[in-house]
Amino acid sequence: MSRADIANECSYAPVVAPAVRLGSFTPSVLLRVATAVDPALDVAETLVPSSPAQFQALYDGAYDAVLTSPDNVLGQSRPVEMLVAIDRGMGLALYGRGELRGARVGVDVPASGFAFALYALAESLGVLRGDYEVVTLGSTPRRLKALLAGECDYTMLNAGNELHAEAAGFKAVARVSEVCGPYLGTVLAALDPGPVQHLATRLVETAAAIVDGKHDDLVISSAVAALGLDRPLAERYLRRLKDPGEGLVADGVIQASALATVAGLRRRFG
Repeated sequence: MSRADIANECSYAPVVAPAVRLGSFTPSVLLRVATAVDPALDVAETLVPSSPAQFQALYDGAYDAVLTSPDNVLGQSRPVEMLVAIDRGMGLALYGRGELRGARVGVDVPASGFAFALYALAESLGVLRGDYEVVTLGSTPRRLKALLAGECDYTMLNAGNELHAEAAGFKAVARVSEVCGPYLGTVLAALDPGPVQHLATRLVETAAAIVDGKHDDLVISSAVAALGLDRPLAERYLRRLKDPGEGLVADGVIQASALATVAGLRRRFG
């Protein structure tokens, strides 16, 4: 056997770590910036139609981790670990037009975190849960489409979806940050934290850098590409990411007070 044959026999293909399979509702600009900064970060993001579908896919092994509302984690019967806090709601607010009393109000599912926040916002306006029709429409992008198409009169929007609604003339009638603060909007969660620890670390590092103003142009271009925002709206999205009351959690710490708000809404309306 020649030296070349021996070398071929003893050579091994490089070990390539499998992509982290991530389920999310709205395309994550934070994730896109993180992967642009660290090309070795391999993540396959899939958009989910609803909260129940997201967690069923997680349990079925289709996802390694999810970007989700902490309420979704609190509502599970199986152990799911919240690894890091991602944001404080990203502009989460009740959007619509016309009279709220008697309106068709779109939710992901009626017993979900954003729905519980919606019920609280409506009460802050003097409108009780039985005073409007609750319709199940799925994820936030789906609810945005329904609002724009006139399939519902009001819904909860955030994470860039609300900017599209505002551009179409809809207004926020009540904001979570003003009625339900402090609030925790999104966490990275997993059944098995081990394979996604690197992702968790990179997301926190990227969030801190964004808040510090280190990736402004990259955030704007990512928001344009991922969310379909024009540049002025993408610049507003960047400002929201940096907002201390509604934006990214720069240190990734899940604060007890914010989690207590989410749990309190579940106890009150769930």
